[in-house]
Amino acid sequence: MDISLFTSCKERVLANCGKVIVGKDEAITLVFTSFLCSGHVLLEDVPGTGKTMLLRAFSKTIGGKFKRIQFTPDLLPSDLTGINFYNQKTGEFQFREGPLFSNIILADEINRATPRTQSSLLEAMEERQISVDGTTTRLEEPFMVMATQNPLESYGTFPLPEAQIDRFFMKLKLGYMTREEELSVICRPSTGKIVDELECVVSLEEIAKLKEMIPQITVSDDVAGYMMDIVTQTRKESHFALGVSTRGAIALYKASQVTAAFAGRDYVIPEDVRYIAPFVLGHRVTVNGTVRPGEIEKYFQEMLASIPSPLEAIRR
Repeated sequence: MDISLFTSCKERVLANCGKVIVGKDEAITLVFTSFLCSGHVLLEDVPGTGKTMLLRAFSKTIGGKFKRIQFTPDLLPSDLTGINFYNQKTGEFQFREGPLFSNIILADEINRATPRTQSSLLEAMEERQISVDGTTTRLEEPFMVMATQNPLESYGTFPLPEAQIDRFFMKLKLGYMTREEELSVICRPSTGKIVDELECVVSLEEIAKLKEMIPQITVSDDVAGYMMDIVTQTRKESHFALGVSTRGAIALYKASQVTAAFAGRDYVIPEDVRYIAPFVLGHRVTVNGTVRPGEIEKYFQEMLASIPSPLEAIRR
């Protein structure tokens, strides 16, 4: 197995997306990690931090078909899946595909749509298929939903239920740029123009090859046990009303493999697990009562620090 293909593709993706999104290499790498794991990404941050531009730049970088959907309260499930319409010329019903029939879907401000429309994404995200009028149709591969939402504004929004949040492989935040990075952005040409000029630097064939290589990344019994220690602790932690599901445990396993590969290794170490766990598991836990912004992350990091890694357990 040529592990250098992972690092090569990662460098190309970072360089290309970095032309648009400055100083966010970690977020770009995590989006790429989710994509290789056939997972979906939820970007939650204040307006104007580059969420939409990051996802547009990433879609241009890897090629494939891309569709952006602006979620609004009047959006219907059929606006996503497509409809059967009567063709008067042929005298027959024909299926008109919706925007979900693409490789990458940008669901902008997903929490502005009604629960009925939000739930129409569940089948597509989990089963890679949609059902219209009793007929089920498979979606193309690769398929990824990248959704954005504003965590502060509550007027006119419908919070995502736990069942749908659990479908997202990772939940990320961009945050503000540094002074120097922001200064370079405001002085350059239009960001939209830069995105339009981006070229595909990683082919879908390379993506398929990388996905085939992921199961070959070795995870020792000790490291796998460490993952389960983390998952089990989320179900016992007093701060958490609901722990991580089995879907979350599987996601942690896959994400750790890709993290190791991006570091140039064909085996996973505890540091890979500890690094990626907050991004993969943090949004899958529910906290008792009302919490302030950042408290869930704080509780999770404290819990993570209390769990000894395999080497630390041996020393003890």
